[in-house]
Amino acid sequence: MSASIEQRRHLATSIPGPRSIELMARKKSAVAQGVGTTLPVFAIEAGGGIVKDVDGNQLIDLGSGIAVTTVGNSAPRVVEAVREQVEAFTHTCFMVTPYENYVAVSEALNRLTPGDHDKRTALFNSGAEAVENAVKIARAHTKKSAIVAFDHAYHGRTNLTMALTAKSMPYKSGFGPFAPEVYRAPLSYPYRDAKDVDGAVAAQRAIMYIEKQVGADNLAAIVIEPIQGEGGFIVPADGFLPALAQWCTANDVVLIADEVQSGFARTGAMFACDHEGVVPDLIVTAKGIAGGLPLSAVTGRAEIMDAPHVSGLGGTYGGNPIACAAALATIETIEADGLVERAREIERLMLDRLNRLQADDDRIGDVRGRGAMIAVEIVKSGTDEPDPALTGAIAAAAHRAGVIVLTCGTYGNVLRFLPPLSIGDALLNEGLDVVADALEETR
Repeated sequence: MSASIEQRRHLATSIPGPRSIELMARKKSAVAQGVGTTLPVFAIEAGGGIVKDVDGNQLIDLGSGIAVTTVGNSAPRVVEAVREQVEAFTHTCFMVTPYENYVAVSEALNRLTPGDHDKRTALFNSGAEAVENAVKIARAHTKKSAIVAFDHAYHGRTNLTMALTAKSMPYKSGFGPFAPEVYRAPLSYPYRDAKDVDGAVAAQRAIMYIEKQVGADNLAAIVIEPIQGEGGFIVPADGFLPALAQWCTANDVVLIADEVQSGFARTGAMFACDHEGVVPDLIVTAKGIAGGLPLSAVTGRAEIMDAPHVSGLGGTYGGNPIACAAALATIETIEADGLVERAREIERLMLDRLNRLQADDDRIGDVRGRGAMIAVEIVKSGTDEPDPALTGAIAAAAHRAGVIVLTCGTYGNVLRFLPPLSIGDALLNEGLDVVADALEETR
């Protein structure tokens, strides 16, 4: 962590402070209005579990830049690796004069991702770009075109990934037409499914839809988040993912696991697929992969990954040497510092506290998640009706008190918690105290 930041919440001004207000005015006159922000504060330094703003406020970070700074901001190994790489060279383009770091990151991902089969990896810049390339690879391998995604899915903001994404506003509205041959199947959503719909039943429901309305003979791939991110941190019922995987294998359909948000120790396993022993054909990673630098990857079965022709995959910045150096240092930090187990410790602490809050407040309809990827679904008292207004009010109250929390969900009624794994227990508990106060304030 950044040793210069004391690990405590501190409000030097109201949120936002005067300097952040000035900068927000500059943003308004210089940055396209379509680029929104969650908090109206401007960061100047971050480390451990704290983000410091330009007014001297120190906020508890329960967002990790949307699951990016899993190993913490300014993680020492990452900082040193980036410094060394910048001094050596910043770019040559791997497609022109390659460099070892790209190969080393690929080797590490081939080792770490689920399954012991022969694998290959290709590196890109963002999660959306990697999802697009996974679809390209699956189509090249199967010679089929249709793709199935799921209710509540989020896969990105490019044209193809908008088609895969379920929620219209703000991600898709007004931006069509979208890429064709994309279909949507029902997900397992334990909180909102009927009580008799377990994982096996939900999987059969999805498979029946796919077989009747798409057809396995036309289907190149199923794209699924093992734990959904923007859709609401939905954890499918046990058995749902394995049943889909078995069906894909039997029907020559590529199973693509989008682990952009759930990967790299975030869920208390290196990858969320590991919780049920699911081995996807292709796995997409980004966010937590490189400690805050832009990098993404597609990793998968060698025979599938090698299907595209030479130069069919790539990009000028894909696998940038600085990002690759950061990724190797991030992976070393996860393994050397026991961050998979740390995520499990965070899960135990958070679920204990949030379940106790739920017992006293029927506006918390559901508490769910794994590792340091935990959410509460907010509903109107005495019902299961989503309450996005209350969710926003709770988040805003936490923000004013100096705690970064994020919202998500198809209905806009989910509070999600993504603390960096470098956060200490005391700071995490204080952040949850603030959330509890925000719940009480909004009664």
